[in-house]
Amino acid sequence: MRSLSPVEAALCVAIGGSVLAVGLPAFVRNLHASRLVEPIDGLNRIAAAAAERVAGQSSSDEPAPESDAPPRAGKLEYPASVGPTPQTVPLGAPARDAPGAWEQPTWKALRFGFSRPHSYSFEFQSELRGRKARYRAIARGDLDGDGQASEFAVRGEVTPGAEPLTFPLEMHREIE
Repeated sequence: MRSLSPVEAALCVAIGGSVLAVGLPAFVRNLHASRLVEPIDGLNRIAAAAAERVAGQSSSDEPAPESDAPPRAGKLEYPASVGPTPQTVPLGAPARDAPGAWEQPTWKALRFGFSRPHSYSFEFQSELRGRKARYRAIARGDLDGDGQASEFAVRGEVTPGAEPLTFPLEMHREIE
């Protein structure tokens, strides 16, 4: 077996560098995109369930499915606020929740929770001001465990006689 000449070695390095220059950025983009699936999918599920819940209230006098109480007379309401679940943001690796973590009535009303390890903590905030009901759902994660959390949020609102609105996803430090 003969060794490579300097020209052949330079050609191999050039070809290898070209492959890395094209392939590495695509790999990094895909890696970052896969890290964003959990919070985006989770918030989309929450937003869809919240909109479905208030749409059901406006079309019927009956409470929405899995609701603990009917809405106040003539007013539409999202489920009650619930703090971060899990309480602390998982650091650096997916974590399994304590038993019953997602059994809170709000998570049940939104049909939301995880049975597998996950990397984000989710929170739901709701308020009723006059005839307008609003919510904000938040996902926080610290995928590299450095104490800097990324935050994703979605907001929605509804007034009687109108379709529920869901606003675009907000991202802060999405790739911490």
